[in-house]
Amino acid sequence: MLEHAWKYPHQLSGGQQQRVAIARALMMRPQIMLFDEPTSALDPEKVNEVLQVIESLAHEGITMVIVTHEMNFAFKVSDRIVFMEKGRVVCDDTPQAMRDGQHPRVDAFLKDVSLA
Repeated sequence: MLEHAWKYPHQLSGGQQQRVAIARALMMRPQIMLFDEPTSALDPEKVNEVLQVIESLAHEGITMVIVTHEMNFAFKVSDRIVFMEKGRVVCDDTPQAMRDGQHPRVDAFLKDVSLA
């Protein structure tokens, strides 16, 4: 990102802006990172860039709370997944337990999004 060090936000792509925001937050050495739909406003071609950054943070052991509709990604990088519906927690479990059919509402959702 060095080549973009002197650029203004409007001169960066959405993915670059997200990566810069993540880098700025990491400079404060937080104990936890919160992401609210980090890919929702991105061009589909840029989504993977941001997901790769977040995945690398997960591999480094940084604690994160991520609100996302990127279900494959959530199952790939999570230790726990909280499934919410209508503002309520329906299920709080490991990714494997979510896939094992222990939660009927989660099963129905995963079938609808082709993850079951």
